[in-house]
Amino acid sequence: MVTIKDIARESGYSISTVSRVLNHRNDVSPDAKKKIEEVVEKFHFVPNNNAKHLKQSNTKTIVVLVKGISNMLFSNIVEEIQQMIGRTDYTLVVSYIDEDDNEVEQALQLCRERKPLGLLFLGGNPEFFKQGFAKVDVPSVLVTNRANNLPFENLSSVATDDIAAGKCAVDALLEAGHDKIGIIGGDPVKSYTSHQRYLGCKESFAEHGKEMDLEVCYEKARFSFDSAYRAMKRLVEKYPDLTAVFAMSDVMAIGAIRALRDMDYRVPEDISVIGFDGTVLAEYYNPKLATIRQQYQTLAVRSVEILFGQIELKKEPIYEVVPFEFASGESIKNLK
Repeated sequence: MVTIKDIARESGYSISTVSRVLNHRNDVSPDAKKKIEEVVEKFHFVPNNNAKHLKQSNTKTIVVLVKGISNMLFSNIVEEIQQMIGRTDYTLVVSYIDEDDNEVEQALQLCRERKPLGLLFLGGNPEFFKQGFAKVDVPSVLVTNRANNLPFENLSSVATDDIAAGKCAVDALLEAGHDKIGIIGGDPVKSYTSHQRYLGCKESFAEHGKEMDLEVCYEKARFSFDSAYRAMKRLVEKYPDLTAVFAMSDVMAIGAIRALRDMDYRVPEDISVIGFDGTVLAEYYNPKLATIRQQYQTLAVRSVEILFGQIELKKEPIYEVVPFEFASGESIKNLK
């Protein structure tokens, strides 16, 4: 029988490091994590503290895999899901991973350990699904990203149209008279969500006959307050005459506003800001944040309903697009 000591010896890392990886801790280097997971996969190792899950022939577990630890929208969705699952005889397991991690690899490991009946992915990169999802053999729903172009019979999706929503955000700024617009978002190469919203930005600029210089107007950041704070400062340095900013999440927008205030800019008098998600914090922030409001309750409810339909009734995959709305708030100044 393979033990954690065998995994440590084979990988060349300490038992404590192996333990942190097995428990999905973030305080491990990417190289160590990759090597240890390769050894775990090689030996089909299941930690002893999870072995009991393998013995359960009638498990009623649903796993929610959340990508990113600072995403307030996901927090709202998870809360709704917990309430729904709590009213059933299913058990819910929530696992958080870094926004750059491979969610499909994590899902495969959780399937080995937990033997769930279904999976809910909050956030995801279609490229990871193309590479590895064929190994996942339980009903799954991709939440907030679309799966209609992925060829898997056990994968549904409930999502917002991020391209249309990104376009709507920039449209609002352009129609208010702003043509020097900065954008703070994730890496368009690594983050599928950021890429979709970026495409929406490009579409808006083109429709209004404006040029979009990615090198000047786009600044990459993680979906967190502090990362967006630093990105906002970098953006002002390279684009000092900007009059408005589209931040690809409310968390990013609030981090950006804090940076602007620390640089003695007023919002919206000097620089306007629009966010994305429509979180409760946006509603009560000062100024009330203009944002693209996603219907997080609908996203949560439909994702669970669709998953149960696949688990209990063997339904075909469903790909739903949930409408968004523009919330004008108080953080955009009309220059016209």
